[in-house]
Amino acid sequence: MNHVTGPLTGDVRSRYRAEFALGGHSVRHLRRILGLYLRHWDLEELADRAELALAELLTNVVRHVPGRRCRVCFLFLPGAVRVEVSDRCPRLPLPGDGDLLSDGGRGLLLVEAVTDRWGVAPHPAGDGKTVWFECVVKAGSLSPVRAPTE
Repeated sequence: MNHVTGPLTGDVRSRYRAEFALGGHSVRHLRRILGLYLRHWDLEELADRAELALAELLTNVVRHVPGRRCRVCFLFLPGAVRVEVSDRCPRLPLPGDGDLLSDGGRGLLLVEAVTDRWGVAPHPAGDGKTVWFECVVKAGSLSPVRAPTE
């Protein structure tokens, strides 16, 4: 069963967390959700980069995780977003060699190219991993960053 959870405190607007069994349209829907949150936080300039990186991480879940189950978390910080995708598959993702003629293997290279930081954290019990990335507003940006409202 898919479900969305969030904190029960006042910082509900600073975090989005959900668990899914990904289907054919899930990547598109989660990209849209991330974009809506980024616009709400006046971080729209991060949308293209963050949505592309999220799509690559979710595509890896669809292709390589049995059952396609994962947990997605968006953490919104002043001037930045951190996205985490966790699953229960212990196999760690490896960047491909960039072969332009292969059917895949370029996703993590794209993540590295469009994000400011990214990484993989194996779960301590060995029952999965979290792949994460961060996108940061570039210095001198014209977009103001505002504090959460409500």
